[in-house]
Amino acid sequence: MLGGAFGRKSKPDFSAEAAYLSMKTGKPIRVQWTREDDIQHGFYHAVSAQHVEASLNDEGAIDAYLHRTAFSPIASTFQEGANAPFSFELDLGFTDNPILTPNMKLERGEAPAKARIGWMRSVSNIFHAFAVQSFINEAAHKAGKDAKDYLLEVIGPDRIIDVTEQNAEYMNYWGDKAVYPLDTSRLKNVIKKVASMANWGREMPKGRGLGIAAHRSFLTYVATVVEVEISDKGDLTIVKSWVAIDAGTVVNTDTVINQTQGGSIFGITTAISDGITFDKGRVQQSNFHNYRVPRMSDAPLDIEVEVVQSDAAPAGVGEPATPVYAPALCNAIFAACGKRIRQLPIGNQLKA
Repeated sequence: MLGGAFGRKSKPDFSAEAAYLSMKTGKPIRVQWTREDDIQHGFYHAVSAQHVEASLNDEGAIDAYLHRTAFSPIASTFQEGANAPFSFELDLGFTDNPILTPNMKLERGEAPAKARIGWMRSVSNIFHAFAVQSFINEAAHKAGKDAKDYLLEVIGPDRIIDVTEQNAEYMNYWGDKAVYPLDTSRLKNVIKKVASMANWGREMPKGRGLGIAAHRSFLTYVATVVEVEISDKGDLTIVKSWVAIDAGTVVNTDTVINQTQGGSIFGITTAISDGITFDKGRVQQSNFHNYRVPRMSDAPLDIEVEVVQSDAAPAGVGEPATPVYAPALCNAIFAACGKRIRQLPIGNQLKA
């Protein structure tokens, strides 16, 4: 019923506008916003700041890990004084960190909202997965290890993670932990599978690179590999991407593939779309001439998807492919040209 709004159409402000005008005129009213209305009066995905640091031992393993997150909570739209992430938002890729380390500290910071905050596809998984998966890739480079091998290494042995045992709140996407445990074996399996699909480790021509990222969200495990080409002028071409998804029991495979491909394209959106900026409280962007969204030419010609056959309980497929895409893309950019992207959107960072 919400179409492709990913949360915007769940807000009733345009309906209230029609109702108010109808009450005043005594007539049925149809309200149709222009594109400018839509862009300049939205409920925007929260801007975030992520701070991650770690101590590596002589073997390159993570001995200590610190992650701080700060972003305006969705509740700020509805609740006066809400100025820091709520628990259910921290559950989305922050509290449920899969890294195996003897010392982990997770902290949230305050970020009072300066705009109306709403939902976007995969919500705060977007920036948490970007921070964690980008950082693991940087740590792999620091340790002098292959990015895929190191990702598997820091996840560690197969185990079930229950963050509530560490005195943390965790809603687990409203799923029963006994039915939907956080299972690192399933996360590692999609990493291995997507690496095989992409022929990970092959020789790449100059200016090309592969990047990998993996994440669990909405009770589903996804790993993505992206291949990019960077020209001498800093132009980015996404050549191809591969996705392995374990969503438990699947009834309609085509639907899962379609949702995964669409979620991947939306992941490109999070990486390269222009941001929303304000001047004296007014949104400066008004239409697609000054708010860039991905075109067909920005997408890879092929997004190959493999759906893991499983008899586990069915899980979500509409959103889990989105958060892994931006870190996989940026990790591929580093492999191709040595340029680290730590801020989204990418913009002109490749040409700087």
